[in-house]
Amino acid sequence: MQRWVTQNVPLFWPLWPVRIVGLFLLMVGLGAVVDLAHGQAVPQPAQDIYYKTEGVPVGPPAPSSGATVYPRYGSLDNRVLVWFVTQQHTYFGGFVLALPIFCVIMEFLGLTMRNRASAVRYDQLARDVLQVALLALSLTAVVGSVMLGLFIWLYPSFMSYMGGTFKTMMPVYAFVFLAESICLMIYYYGWDHMTTPALKWVHAAIGVVANGLGAVLLLLANAWVAFMMSPAGVDVQGRYLGNVWHLLHSALWNPLNVHRFLADLMSGGAVVIAYAAYRFLTSKSAEERAYYDWVGYVFLFVTVCALLPMPFAGYWLMRSVYAFRQNMGVTMMGGLLTWLFVVQALLIGVLFLGINYYLWQSTGRIRGGERYQRAFKVLVLGLTACLFVWLTPHTLAMSASELKAMGGAQHPVIGNYGVMSAKNGAINVMICLTTLSYILYRRANRTMVVPWVRAGNIGLAVLFGVGMLNIVWLAIYGFYLPASVRVGLSSPQALTTLTVLVLGVLINRAMMRGATVHGPIEWGKISVRGMVALFGLAAAFTWVMGLMGYIRSSGRLSWHVNELIPDLSPWAFTPSLGFAAKMVTLNMVVFWMTVLLLFWLSRHGQQPVPQRELATEKPPTLVPSPSQEL
Repeated sequence: MQRWVTQNVPLFWPLWPVRIVGLFLLMVGLGAVVDLAHGQAVPQPAQDIYYKTEGVPVGPPAPSSGATVYPRYGSLDNRVLVWFVTQQHTYFGGFVLALPIFCVIMEFLGLTMRNRASAVRYDQLARDVLQVALLALSLTAVVGSVMLGLFIWLYPSFMSYMGGTFKTMMPVYAFVFLAESICLMIYYYGWDHMTTPALKWVHAAIGVVANGLGAVLLLLANAWVAFMMSPAGVDVQGRYLGNVWHLLHSALWNPLNVHRFLADLMSGGAVVIAYAAYRFLTSKSAEERAYYDWVGYVFLFVTVCALLPMPFAGYWLMRSVYAFRQNMGVTMMGGLLTWLFVVQALLIGVLFLGINYYLWQSTGRIRGGERYQRAFKVLVLGLTACLFVWLTPHTLAMSASELKAMGGAQHPVIGNYGVMSAKNGAINVMICLTTLSYILYRRANRTMVVPWVRAGNIGLAVLFGVGMLNIVWLAIYGFYLPASVRVGLSSPQALTTLTVLVLGVLINRAMMRGATVHGPIEWGKISVRGMVALFGLAAAFTWVMGLMGYIRSSGRLSWHVNELIPDLSPWAFTPSLGFAAKMVTLNMVVFWMTVLLLFWLSRHGQQPVPQRELATEKPPTLVPSPSQEL
């Protein structure tokens, strides 16, 4: 009985926080409706500040200036407290969004695989990850309730306005949250009861529905954030004009949706690969090391798939920011927050270097992988050169005396470099080089026997060579164009990269048909350095996510809602870059400590998967065969 309680009681946790959050949000929404209905005269039509359409105001106006001067409770800094709780909620929200997606992907892989041992392994991995997702869902609901309470307590006028403006969406948000929780519970508890092939596909469909509801939650939450940066659907007084689509579909909503969705996938994948690295480094049996080595590889593959389009999503977001308000874009990329973008560029470069280093170390588990050791070193040198271009700033944050001494805002040396076409060229070349690293890794234990091997290798060399030369040429050409024209070079650069990536992988896959295999992949034989690098990659993923969240929020400066609701409190200033870095680091450390606790809770009272199921199999079937590898 004690073991049953230990294993199953935590999985009931998501129900009561979700109900509390749903009822609380519903009450807030209903309260806003009542407040608006009291004593309101029939308003005159007004014009939308973004769409320029006419509408009748049905929401409250923006708070007066006196209502946005908030009290400070002793030495308690309202911004820091809200910052900390909001970032934790964002981390866990991304975690909860990403893990069910991974589960469904793993389950579909298990359903479509012919190798029974590999299918069972993917299915078991999906269930283990889902158990952690359910625990994280409970914690997300609790942290979300705390966050909402803090906003209402510390910023009452702002929350009163947002509650009245988004009153129609709040009950929808609560209902979708509750529906997603129910679907996840059915998805988990139906795992053992829906085992026949037909029911298994129904079970996977339930997971797809749960993920669809999770995506809707993300879209609704992003509507708040996008509205605060680029308000739409309201008039110059901040009054809601009744068009829900305009309120949702502000200038930054679409790019923010793509950017945060990819970031959530990266965050969720980072958690799993860090856990796999930790379990690998602490395992005492070969079976466990083999299993967690495989888990780390699988989830790094999924995480990298989310990372590769991230630079393009970030560029789309910043381009939309400039299009909406140029001064906001300048603040973020050419003014107060410039150096944070340099740090972000450095971290992204570290991610690409770390991924390639991990692939390099992974050849140690493959017989024949030593053939490409020298090639990996050359690729790392190329990535490092691209990193220097990527992190070179165009402008610097300087004091008035430094500006005077320099004679202008442009540095005599740095001012000639760092334009976006060069940065886009660098990151696109890094993506191409990482794709080439993956191709070499896939070839490591194979000798290709197709009759057109030589022609295929020449074709790949031409494809990557011409593609990267075109990217570099476009980057250099951008120096001779005005900024308004240069910004359009990102599209042909991205198209070239996508062409190189897709065609390169497809050609290499066709060349490996019927290849001679030198031996199975010896999972668990990777070096300790490779697994430490994997753990470092996971930490870097979450650090970048926290940093970019701060940059996005700080772009509004002292505005709650850009150009509508200012925070006029005397202590509401943008913190220093050093303080911001410390807060991002603190949030990351607290998040990781909590995640490790969740993993411990999810496994408490259970035996490790490799010892329970895999240790009884023969060594060749402990891990996927080369033909079943991703």
